[in-house]
Amino acid sequence: MPHYNWLEAINVTEDMLNKTDPRLPVIWISALDCTGCKEAFIRSSEPTTLETILNFISLEYSELLSVASGVQAEEHKEAIYEEYKGKYVLAIEGGIPGSDDFLMIAGKSVREEILTAAQNAKAVIAFGSCSAWGGIPAAGVNPTQTVDIRAIIPENVPVALVPGCPPIPEVIIGTLLHLHFHGELPELDKKLRPKVFYGTTVHMTCHRKPYFDQKLFAESYDDEGARKGYCLFKLGCKGPTAFNACESIMEERCIRAGFTCIGCSEKGFWDKGGFCGKKKRA
Repeated sequence: MPHYNWLEAINVTEDMLNKTDPRLPVIWISALDCTGCKEAFIRSSEPTTLETILNFISLEYSELLSVASGVQAEEHKEAIYEEYKGKYVLAIEGGIPGSDDFLMIAGKSVREEILTAAQNAKAVIAFGSCSAWGGIPAAGVNPTQTVDIRAIIPENVPVALVPGCPPIPEVIIGTLLHLHFHGELPELDKKLRPKVFYGTTVHMTCHRKPYFDQKLFAESYDDEGARKGYCLFKLGCKGPTAFNACESIMEERCIRAGFTCIGCSEKGFWDKGGFCGKKKRA
């Protein structure tokens, strides 16, 4: 596997790295979510989350990660709206419920909170498949009437989708750092995903692809083929249709752990049987 170089990935030179630019203010609001995206965010290894927060971004608000809570946290968030108008990034995690019966923040509608924050944001980033596509909260009959962020964000606000359940830690931070260093979102594909991270399928960079090319497949999770690391396509792997950087950045991800790709970065993966791959055993 090629070594992941985050400076090269987001086109950052040493000169840019040595500049003392102000850190990028970030407001991170959670809607219907499991906090998995923030859990991923704090696990980045290159650069580390600590390096990112100390040097490049200023995480001004997060229900989970902020030191302050209650009135102090909410007042600080309101102050950031004014102090950094047009300069802060709004990160959204989780699907947006259609009714306040399912989620409110500090006694206020989460939908209205997101709309307020988006009005003067430099850009909005949807972290995770729930905010990008509606995700698990919007699955099936969808009693919460959950939608993705594009259904409510004004069209004049730049939006990037960073899907995954959860997204890769370095992809989360890489997208934020591109904004910090370049002042704009990275180049996006037609689905509004950063091309640098979602430009190819998991299959094309998979370490098991040579076995696929040789038509060597595991027939069950505990057969000889599985023990030899053969391709998992016959067990329901969705790598050929899932666009993500799992196999080009992550060393410990689903396929390397011996399980099939569930296509968690793709729209509707839950309703398409993402967690119900073929589990045939010998």
